[in-house]
Amino acid sequence: MQLFYRDAIRQAVGLDLEALAAVEAGFAALGRGEVVQPPILSMAIEEANGEVDVKTAHIRGAPRFAIKVSPGFFDNPKLGLPSLNGLMLVFSARTGLVEAVLFDEGYLTAVRTALAGAIAAKYLSRPDSRRVAVLGAGEQAELQVQALRLVREVERVDVWARRHEAAQAYARRLEDQGLEARAHDSVAAACASADIVITTTPSRRPILHAGELPEGVHITAMGSDSPGKRELDESVLHLAGAFVCDTRAQSETNGELQALAARGEPPSSVYELGRVIAEGWQLRNSPRDITVCDLTGTGVQDTAIANFALERLARVGD
Repeated sequence: MQLFYRDAIRQAVGLDLEALAAVEAGFAALGRGEVVQPPILSMAIEEANGEVDVKTAHIRGAPRFAIKVSPGFFDNPKLGLPSLNGLMLVFSARTGLVEAVLFDEGYLTAVRTALAGAIAAKYLSRPDSRRVAVLGAGEQAELQVQALRLVREVERVDVWARRHEAAQAYARRLEDQGLEARAHDSVAAACASADIVITTTPSRRPILHAGELPEGVHITAMGSDSPGKRELDESVLHLAGAFVCDTRAQSETNGELQALAARGEPPSSVYELGRVIAEGWQLRNSPRDITVCDLTGTGVQDTAIANFALERLARVGD
């Protein structure tokens, strides 16, 4: 059994086209029915404002499968500690023996989440998309834009966050990367000219409404990943010409379909991202269509990125 820690994993795995292809292949396998993926095991630790998720999946033909344990303790920053942590246990898919433990402290989860956002944009946004609005200014806000640049020629980023000073600081970092960037005081102003909107907040109340969206925009919502979280108002879901999610079951329990599912009112068109990739579906009938992708995070992404990480780490070790 091998042990790997965050620094070594980070040196081996980043946001690049090979990593993107690995996660995309995992989604495609899910869409073809070649994945065993049980529901998320989730446990709340309310007295510490914490939660723990366990995700896993087996991709048929893959040499290994991963079981990821992902704690989130959201008061930790007050203690000078990160709010997210975790590790991945990687097993042989042939013998069931433990091959590796990836003490990545949540790094691989952040990477595969960002890559999933890029994959959603690749298949759902207009190819000429250049201007991006990001709601949120945390780690995932930064990584989503970095990953998006693998598939779209981003020129400008408009940022909104609840703390305007955080949005301003993020905009300055984007400018240092050669992008035009501006922080805004309102969601409407940030989204006014967007080709792609990315929501990256832990909000429990909708922050994005249909009236704030321009024609032809694509929305990737990745902040809602547990019961009670919501970023999109129902008006956005009803406006979308196509609503795509990583898995419908998770979107209905952990994601943006929660409210509609509780009332038995799903959007008229719901697709899963893996099927879109595997079947080559084109869901845009017009440049003016609005598309939405809800990403709650899946075990297949974890197994895909874990296999990729071990292959990269083996190369580094050779």
